[in-house]
Amino acid sequence: MVSKAGIGADLIEGGELPHSDAGAKRLESVGMRVLVIEDNPDIAENIADYLGDRGHHVELAADGLQGFQLAVTRDYDVIVLDLMLPGMDGLEVCRRLRQEARRPTPVLMATARDALQQKLSGFETGADDYMVKPFALQELEARLSVLIRRSKPPQARVLTVGELSFNLDTLVVQRAGKQVQLNPIALKLLQCLMEASPSVVTRQELEMRVWGEELPDSDSLRVHIHSLRAAIDKPWPTHYLQTRHGIGYRLVPPEATP
Repeated sequence: MVSKAGIGADLIEGGELPHSDAGAKRLESVGMRVLVIEDNPDIAENIADYLGDRGHHVELAADGLQGFQLAVTRDYDVIVLDLMLPGMDGLEVCRRLRQEARRPTPVLMATARDALQQKLSGFETGADDYMVKPFALQELEARLSVLIRRSKPPQARVLTVGELSFNLDTLVVQRAGKQVQLNPIALKLLQCLMEASPSVVTRQELEMRVWGEELPDSDSLRVHIHSLRAAIDKPWPTHYLQTRHGIGYRLVPPEATP
C-alpha cells in the first residue's frame, strides 16, 4: 500500500477536484511546483508523497490529455512525464507542449523503456531529461532541481551600497542612476570596499587584492584611492569613501555613518 500521509487531507471527496481539475491532487507547500503526469497511481502517489514531504507543491494528472491541459493553463517549475499514457502518450504531450503551446517548462520523461531510440525520441520532442523506472526518488528530486536551475536566467551579480551599484558581470558602476567610469585598478578597489562595507579594509588588504605579491611603491594605493574618490564622490554633495588614518579605508553611505 502507498502511504497517503500528506495527501489525503488535500483530496476532494471522491478523489476529484472541481471544474478542470478532475483527477489532480495538490500538496499546498512551498518549494518546486511540479506536475506529475503518470497513469500508475502507486508511482504517482509515491512521487507526490516524497516531494510533498520535502516541501514541494505537486499536482497529479492520470492521463495525457489532462496533463497537457494542466501544463498549458497553469505555471509549473518542472514536469515529470510518463511515456505510456492513456488519451495522449508522453511523446505527443511533449511535442504539443513545445510546438503548439510554446511552453518552455522543463520536462523530465520517466518510463520503463530504456531503449536508446525511445530516449532519442523523447529528446527530439523537447524533453530535457530522461529517467528509467524504477528510479530513486532522491535522484528524481535532485534532477528536477537541476532542470529548474538551468531553465532560469542567471541572476546578475550586483553589489549595492546606498545609491552606489557595481554590476560584476558588466563592470558597470552607477551612482544615483548615473554611470561612473573607472579604470581596472579602481574597479578592483571598489569591489573590495563594497564587499566589505561598512567595515574598514586595511591598506595591506587592498594592496594584496589589487597587486598580489608584487606590491607597488607606497604612494600607488593613495593615488588610486584619490582617483576613485574623485569618480564616485566628487560630483555629489555627500561622500561614501572614508579614510581611517593609519589603518585603511571604508565605503559607507553618509546616512549609515555612526
